[in-house]
Amino acid sequence: MIPIRNRKKTLKVTVEEMRNFAFAYVEKYAPSKQQLKTYLLKKYMKLSATDVKKKDVNKLIDIVLSDLEKNRFINDQFYSESKAKSMIQRGNSINKIRNYLIGKGINDEFIKDTVDRINEDNSDQDFFSAIKICKKKRIGPARIEDNRTLIYKKDISLLARNGFDFETSRKVMDIDKDEYLKIINLL
Repeated sequence: MIPIRNRKKTLKVTVEEMRNFAFAYVEKYAPSKQQLKTYLLKKYMKLSATDVKKKDVNKLIDIVLSDLEKNRFINDQFYSESKAKSMIQRGNSINKIRNYLIGKGINDEFIKDTVDRINEDNSDQDFFSAIKICKKKRIGPARIEDNRTLIYKKDISLLARNGFDFETSRKVMDIDKDEYLKIINLL
């Protein structure tokens, strides 16, 4: 015989359950506030009965999120800075970083602070990131001299898809092989 679950959960039990889900997710993934909210909403709507209203669940999730934020388990500013730092190390452009953070639901103020800090540390960050992409993908100045002029448009478009503007892409593509090697040794 299968037991029937008709008992109603109290508000305290629901908040505790949600908090436990949130702790487990934060421990595993270190998400932004919006990512955690989306996760909890999906998780709770899947687990709960059909008579629960989405508006009520959102209120409970907001209570849990404000508690986690107050106790510094989630911090969107820290998330923004750490993701930007790791993306710069991989050679991503500032535009790509900005769009990634917007997609993760980070506040515009935190994104602006992060981008300003990146530009403050290195005014020509996109140039060096484009050089890293060239090295990683073996395009532009990293390509054999015979093929560079033939595949110029393809390389420019690859840099554009990675978020670099035309001026930066052209500047990187016009570098001599010797100068490129000097810059790579500095990075």
